Amino acid sequence: MESAIQTVVGVFLKSAKGRESLGGKDFQKLVKGQLHNIMADTDSSNAVKEMRQGLDENNDGKVSFQEYMTLVGYLATSLSEQRAGGKATSADMEEQAQ
Repeated sequence: MESAIQTVVGVFLKSAKGRESLGGKDFQKLVKGQLHNIMADTDSSNAVKEMRQGLDENNDGKVSFQEYMTLVGYLATSLSEQRAGGKATSADMEEQAQ
């Protein structure tokens, strides 16, 4: 579990390039590069933009670490439900993340 947490934090920090939040292009690259196997439409700039806007609780146009963790938590929960026999699909995960 420690390595999973380190990976989640490391991916954010690398993607944010030393900043405290992810801008649009950085978030797009993160989603496309890291989440394409568990999410639908990662190649769609509009879908990723809508997802970013849905995560952006303070409406600053960026995704903070806390906002990023909202996405990670949702995806982890959805994946757990799916593997346990639930009916969550990658499209459902994307829709809920928005």
